[in-house]
Amino acid sequence: MLNLERLRTLDALARHGSVSGAAEGLHITTSAVSQQMSKLEREVGQRLLAKNGRGVRLTDAGRLLAEHAARILSQVELAQSDLEAHRGQVAGELRLSAFPTAARGLFPSALAALRAEHPDLRVRSRELEPEYGIRGVVRGDLDLAVVLDWYNKPMPVPDGLVKAQLLDDPADVAMPAGHRLADRAEVDLAEFAEDEWITWGEGEFCHEWLMFTLRSKGIEPIVGHRAAEAHTQLALVAAGLGVCIAPLLGRRPVPPGVVTVPLRQRVRRHVYVVWRADADRRPSIRAAVAALRTAAEQLD
Repeated sequence: MLNLERLRTLDALARHGSVSGAAEGLHITTSAVSQQMSKLEREVGQRLLAKNGRGVRLTDAGRLLAEHAARILSQVELAQSDLEAHRGQVAGELRLSAFPTAARGLFPSALAALRAEHPDLRVRSRELEPEYGIRGVVRGDLDLAVVLDWYNKPMPVPDGLVKAQLLDDPADVAMPAGHRLADRAEVDLAEFAEDEWITWGEGEFCHEWLMFTLRSKGIEPIVGHRAAEAHTQLALVAAGLGVCIAPLLGRRPVPPGVVTVPLRQRVRRHVYVVWRADADRRPSIRAAVAALRTAAEQLD
């Protein structure tokens, strides 16, 4: 009889590609991963791992069993979801992530409501950029992730995930109060061709969107500073160090010395929540989505 926890360890190894990655995803030590794999190899009577430089790789038998493990674990998830739905109780543990401005703008209200309405539900949240949140849901490290894409740059959602719209988040340009365009009713991105931009970190989805959007208008961006958090970006704008894109979600209050002006071509982020299709019937998932939607509605 195959042990479910050992199959879960094998699945994590296949998904993460390393012992350390599997350990982090499962919240156990690397030695515990190694021990579980040794026991699984003894159970099946075949080598599942082979050395690969300083790391390990799955053998042919390991890959074969990992494929079965993924299907088995998905069926277990479906069974748990059905049982939870049959019981009709919002209980157990729920793991969520959100990108920083959504964590700031949505989580306080949504998670407080979940705690008040469902005291038997234990919620664990963390900040993660959208692509890492989606990856965490696919891997099973997270139950839900609040993610985003832009009006002109969609975020691909892998098969097997469900998504629900939370809000459309309008974005303006934030500039120092003394900026030459600060008194305008609206502006165009082309008017900032000579300005320094304060943007997100290299490789982050929002940074890549800004570079893509500016270059599509024939502007080669001048990036002066990078900051992951919206309020750090706005503080740099207030100091006169550049301009930034300022979505409404999470930017309040706008600091003194900063003016936000709408773009002539309206710019919006689409904010939504994703979860695994095989967990769709879990009452805790549905309760969390409802709480996030209520929190989004309260922003208006």
